[in-house]
Amino acid sequence: MTVQADGGAGGAGGVGVLERVFRVHERGSTYVREVRGGLATFFTMAYILVLNPIILGSDTAKDEFGHNLDHTQLVTSTAVVAGVMTLIMGVGGNLPLAIAAGLGLNGVVAYTLAPAMSWPDAMGLVVLEGLGICLLVVTGLRQKIMDAIPLALKKAIGVGIGLFIAFIGLVDAGFVGKGAGTPVTLGAGGTLKGWPMFVFCIGALLTLCLLVRRVPGGLLIAIVGTTVLAIVVNKIAKIPDAAWGTIAPKLPDGVVAHPDFGLLGKFSLFGGFHHAGILTAVVFVFTLILADFFDAMGTIIGISGEAGLLDDEGRLPGIGRVLFIDGLAAAAGGAGSASSNTCFVESAAGVGEGARTGLANLVTGVLLFLAAFLTPVLTIVPSQAAAPALVAVGFLMMTQAKDIDWDDWEIAVPAFLTIALMPFTYSITNGIGAGFILFCVLKVVLGKARDVNWLMWIVSGLFVVYFALDPIKEALGIS
Repeated sequence: MTVQADGGAGGAGGVGVLERVFRVHERGSTYVREVRGGLATFFTMAYILVLNPIILGSDTAKDEFGHNLDHTQLVTSTAVVAGVMTLIMGVGGNLPLAIAAGLGLNGVVAYTLAPAMSWPDAMGLVVLEGLGICLLVVTGLRQKIMDAIPLALKKAIGVGIGLFIAFIGLVDAGFVGKGAGTPVTLGAGGTLKGWPMFVFCIGALLTLCLLVRRVPGGLLIAIVGTTVLAIVVNKIAKIPDAAWGTIAPKLPDGVVAHPDFGLLGKFSLFGGFHHAGILTAVVFVFTLILADFFDAMGTIIGISGEAGLLDDEGRLPGIGRVLFIDGLAAAAGGAGSASSNTCFVESAAGVGEGARTGLANLVTGVLLFLAAFLTPVLTIVPSQAAAPALVAVGFLMMTQAKDIDWDDWEIAVPAFLTIALMPFTYSITNGIGAGFILFCVLKVVLGKARDVNWLMWIVSGLFVVYFALDPIKEALGIS
């Protein structure tokens, strides 16, 4: 056999090994698409290399000596843990699901856990969270919970994630912002202004035009093209770095950065129980497990569905390995002082480029790992250039809404709430929890309580506790 121009099958050498490991052609993909998908995913998630250290480096997080965390060390930890776990997910799970420090989870860690204990103590609780998730996988409970979810709700999760990541893209680009008298409005204060916004608008138009014309590599072409435009505009107009957000598009002064691995392995497994108290530490771990569990579940279902990898019942073959690796990623994030790591919803950009296997993760993972050494080169893509891809992928994932029976209100109403609350509360977990609770309540109202899987009842009960966590903590005297 010979290598095809589109990246098709090759001889008995390296390409043959790749085919046996990743089953690229069996899943209807090509090597070129997988590489494009891996690149697209990296560029849409590269912001985490900048944003995660900013969040974790806040004044609320202190090391064991009471000092602020070192920014260079945080960048290194973020990149190394994400790169390694993305590679492991690619080879072990064979899915185009990149892994990095979870947004939202890192906020909980930095602003809730860290003020109550030292950073190594907080990271120890994150390790325990990851091990707890792994235990749920090993016992089969996590997969049983996923199998217990009605197919329509699984579809709703995918749609909700689509709207959520489109909203993330619009907010990150500044196209949507907080209004003076409204929760959100167009741009900053109701108007679109500034060169960065011009770059985003051109990038969005380019992305959507390439998408509609079904140009191969359209998302990646748009990201690269918009980045070049941003660099040129920034150079000519001399725009302040702050106007671009977390990443300003500039040609780097150098190529190689100097990583600092000083935070890797700096965690205290049970220190949090000593300093914050046993009850407080248990509540923290429970909160992390529940948020990570369903955040990852929603991402896995949504992106696998978009990639066409789910069966007729909405199940993912071989999901046990995927779930275990996700739990392992959470523990690795704690061990590496990078906060809890989980499947990244921006992986949808790679799927939008045609990625269907873990081969795409090899590309993304290597780039994430190299980012610890090549940060000046690999983090020049501003959010205004990456965000249009998220908007386009939001549309692609939204198409799953057609598979929900909107005439059957007992499932359509929970599906609607699931979809709506993800972008409206900026949380995948909140959308899933509200949809689950309403699903169970409506079944009781309709006299069909016996139709609900017993695991759905347990999970919905846990979500009730999750939503009522603050009143419960107040009642128990936990600050």
